[in-house]
Amino acid sequence: MLTEDEIASRFARIRPFLDERQRRLWLGAEAAELGRSGVAVVARATGADPKTVRRGRDELEAGVVPDGRVRGPGGGRPSVVDLDAGLLPALRELVDPETRGDPMSPLCWTTKSTAHLAGALSEDGHPIAARTVAGLLKDEGYSLRGNVKTVEGKQHPDRDAQFRYINAQVLAFAASGDPAISVDCKKKELVGNFANGGAEWVPAGRPERVSVHDFPDRVLGKAVPYGVYDLAANSGWVNVGIGADTGAFAVASIRGWWDQVGRAAYPGSRRLLITADSGGSNGSRLRLWKTELAVLAAETGLEVTVVHLPPGTSKWNRIEHRLFSAITVNWRGRPLTSYEVIVETIGTVTTKTGLTVEARLDLGSYPKGIKISDKDMKTFEKTLLNRHVFHPDWNYTVLTTPRTDTTHPN
Repeated sequence: MLTEDEIASRFARIRPFLDERQRRLWLGAEAAELGRSGVAVVARATGADPKTVRRGRDELEAGVVPDGRVRGPGGGRPSVVDLDAGLLPALRELVDPETRGDPMSPLCWTTKSTAHLAGALSEDGHPIAARTVAGLLKDEGYSLRGNVKTVEGKQHPDRDAQFRYINAQVLAFAASGDPAISVDCKKKELVGNFANGGAEWVPAGRPERVSVHDFPDRVLGKAVPYGVYDLAANSGWVNVGIGADTGAFAVASIRGWWDQVGRAAYPGSRRLLITADSGGSNGSRLRLWKTELAVLAAETGLEVTVVHLPPGTSKWNRIEHRLFSAITVNWRGRPLTSYEVIVETIGTVTTKTGLTVEARLDLGSYPKGIKISDKDMKTFEKTLLNRHVFHPDWNYTVLTTPRTDTTHPN
């Protein structure tokens, strides 16, 4: 019969290689070999709890079956969420997009560190470790991101209220099955053998050789990608122009999306929601943009509602991080040598979230400098434009046919 010292020596040698269950069964096997006093002897020799030794022995005698488990079902400490029902709601409140200053759901991320979040929760009566906070955030679909350039100027006092208004409009259109799109013009791209940011895998020693200087090619010029992102369908459509980014070009891009994609995707719809920046070719003050939308509304029979993002918030436009970012990643490190390369590269963009993209080349001419007179604009506002009660300068609806009652307030 083994002595306690011999048992202790054997246990010390094998213990590092055993998990919790294996240690328990080993202790039980040793106790069973020693007979009636085996549990007490093994417990003293190894420092284990007699209950653990006895349990291991009983499991062996009952015919335990190897199943790869370390603990039985329900074993281990209960989840912190089960122990503290108020923990998860408190964490959500801390990292809610609106409390962070961006009420555009579902933009769910936080730049607050897990250590600070854990400290705030602990002070609020929910003691928790930073590591556990990280796990809970991951389970909730959040991710930790670094700083990005998002502040373009002084924030408008109604910034958050406008975001909430936009979100409400998007939800209302989605609920009725009508299209809601986010639009914008991506950065103009040089066409030719020019360097493009990023890198891609190529055979070693065979780098892509590009021009040293980035002077625009006089013949090829620049590509002007105007994008339309369908918020509900998670699909993009890009109109690649060859000239100026004007209000007429912006509306022509939307018209192209409706003719090629939207009409089939939303049969029977009689209204369209557009979310757009406050500047550029689709700016809230641009007369040509609005009057061209009136032409689109008359042609398609779609009542067009436009809600603009507040000034200084263009980076929050969903098309930026849902479509344009994916395009940039797709052509990184690749010179955009021709318009065909640009269109084909955009058309192959996909993401793990299911994004699909179509693109076309627009050879149309959209000259700059087209002016809408004060008289024509006044007539347009009286007959075809309905400004919303909340921020009428940012939110308005373009009608399909002129009103007969021109006394309508605008």
